[in-house]
Amino acid sequence: MSSSERPESLRAGLRRRDGTALGVVAITVLALALRLFELGDRVAHWDEARVGYWILRYQENGFWEYSAGIHGPFFGIVNRVLFELFGASDFVARLPVAVVTGLLPLAAWLYRDHLRDSEMVALGLLFAVNPILLYYSRFMRNDVLLAAFALFALGFFLRAHATGRPRYLYAGTASLALAFTTKENVLLYLLSWLGAAALLLDHRLFLARNEEREWTGVLADALADLGRSLASWAPHLLVALVEFFAIVVYFYAPRRPGPGTGIVDAVTDPTLWPAVVGEATLGSWNEFTNTWLGSQGHPYLPYFEHYVTVLEQGALPLVAFAVVGFVAARYVDERPRDLVSFAFYWGAVGVLGYPLATDIKAPWATVHAVAPLAIPAAVGAGLLYRWGREAYEHDDSSATLAAGVVVLVVAWQIAVPMVGAVYVHPQDDTMTPPLGEQTDNHIVQFGQPADGIRPTLEKMQAVARTNEGTDVLYYGHVNENGDYIFYVRDEGDNDRIPAASGWYNRLPLPWYTELADAEVESTMDQQDLEGDLPPVVITRSSKRDLVSARLEGYRAYDEELTLWGSETTVFIEKRALREARNGTA
Repeated sequence: MSSSERPESLRAGLRRRDGTALGVVAITVLALALRLFELGDRVAHWDEARVGYWILRYQENGFWEYSAGIHGPFFGIVNRVLFELFGASDFVARLPVAVVTGLLPLAAWLYRDHLRDSEMVALGLLFAVNPILLYYSRFMRNDVLLAAFALFALGFFLRAHATGRPRYLYAGTASLALAFTTKENVLLYLLSWLGAAALLLDHRLFLARNEEREWTGVLADALADLGRSLASWAPHLLVALVEFFAIVVYFYAPRRPGPGTGIVDAVTDPTLWPAVVGEATLGSWNEFTNTWLGSQGHPYLPYFEHYVTVLEQGALPLVAFAVVGFVAARYVDERPRDLVSFAFYWGAVGVLGYPLATDIKAPWATVHAVAPLAIPAAVGAGLLYRWGREAYEHDDSSATLAAGVVVLVVAWQIAVPMVGAVYVHPQDDTMTPPLGEQTDNHIVQFGQPADGIRPTLEKMQAVARTNEGTDVLYYGHVNENGDYIFYVRDEGDNDRIPAASGWYNRLPLPWYTELADAEVESTMDQQDLEGDLPPVVITRSSKRDLVSARLEGYRAYDEELTLWGSETTVFIEKRALREARNGTA
């Protein structure tokens, strides 16, 4: 049948789908723009800084291996290449997250067999503008990457099932393998998926009563269908399994300078492959289990309360729409919609489970609930859209006005934290919304340096780039708990993970001194503050007067290395700063 002979309804449906696809693409462009705009403006969070520092050291010494303390090896492998190609900076460090998550609205199109056109557009918008997803899409951290890869993987697998085309299986496998390279709680994702799938099976067994069938027969049919599907896909599943392990081994295999069992050595000596594969798989598993398995040893309720508080500020409309979408798809439609129920169960597990699994009160943990809940939320938003459209078409002014008011309220609830937390106050523990009072900024995590530190960092880097010899001296001490602050006996101990304990108090400064190729030393001896000193001296502000009394010709800059409670003073020699600015050093 030619296109001119197609029924008008079919042509209209195709035009509508083309419009939806263009809408999803336009939203993706918006998502990328929101993520790339001033991407390098925010000073690095301490978590970004430590990983960035070790990637720079990896460039220098050629040593990298999986360490559960900084999660998966994705950034170590990918960002090293980007740093070599484009140079290291805050912008380049965050670029992989911004690009991958900026493309996430495209994943909505993969769910076209399960979502209406309006729901796909809504899903793309939620991925693009949700404040929590957006803030941590502009952050060199694995959480949003993991969520994005998992959502792409699920979408590709659903398309493989719907179309029978192996290419979707291979794309989904690659996405899932990349998810495994980001963060260990990909295992929690798989457990959530299994649990959600079990609940979907329970749906089938429950509905069997309405069809006057025994639940055992329904279960037998489901298992038989699964067996036939696995048998028909067996050759492709074997190839996909090889693909999965190839990607995982490539990322997790150790990189080591000189002869050894690194992946580079295995390329030239195939006999080393068993050892390399063993370290990349079993060795990484042992590292993971020794670090993360088991309870985090903290009370549940305070962490749950914090988790809910972050959701309330950064995802309240999304969560509300998710509940509406789940209820509508579960009880209003003729039959429950599997994808909607699956995603809701997946997200609900995140809300209840992550306060127990996380080791600190971290706003980024909410990503693992927000991302899957966006799917039922899109269904809820689509329901509002259809309700408003039908009211408008039927000249129901009251219902149309009500729908418009809801849309405006939702847009306001999204826009205020999005603009406030992401662009205006990305380094502040408070923010003041338009027409509102100052409120706590729960989306920003404690390890974020307070606003205003950038000029001091730039001065420090400028001096270090023009100085000869030691550029930065940390004056440290031992605190009341017996912990070293700033002092490290041997700076070489910081080249690999984990660094010396006193080094972590310096963050994010090591990332910026390493970017400037600065020579760094530390001391706790006051006598080392005599004589010819480096142009930059750094100490806790509690030691400011002690250090200042021994320095001449220095200017002091008081900064916070975290949101609060880390007052630090940076002394910069005035002459060295003038020479750096004039280029006369």
